[in-house]
Amino acid sequence: MKSEMIVTFGGGKRVNADFNGFTIHTDQSVHAGGEGSAPEPFTLFLASIGTCAAVYVLSFCQNRGIPTDEIRIVQSHFARESGHGIGKIELTIELPVSFPEKYKDALVSAANLCAVKRHIMEPPEFVVTTITR
Repeated sequence: MKSEMIVTFGGGKRVNADFNGFTIHTDQSVHAGGEGSAPEPFTLFLASIGTCAAVYVLSFCQNRGIPTDEIRIVQSHFARESGHGIGKIELTIELPVSFPEKYKDALVSAANLCAVKRHIMEPPEFVVTTITR
């Protein structure tokens, strides 16, 4: 099965991606020559990891009738030893004292089901080509 995302240029350093009726806007920071009008693509990549894990945590809690209003996930990034790029991403699920102890390990397991993480661990093949239209 094939699906397509259409990526276009929005002026300056802005780049937009249209997919399934949504437009995802990106821009570069002022420091990188953009206007800082939207998140940078790498920021969206990082956000996709935490929000994906959160979807699994949310579903886990909803399926068990556990309130989520006091749950949050803190995502931390650690630089590689070389100083270039990210060497470690850590997700900490902060729970209220009322969270059932018996579900804590299962909640971590649910967060680890994140499809974004699975694709990082088992990356797809990337192919870049050109056509003239």
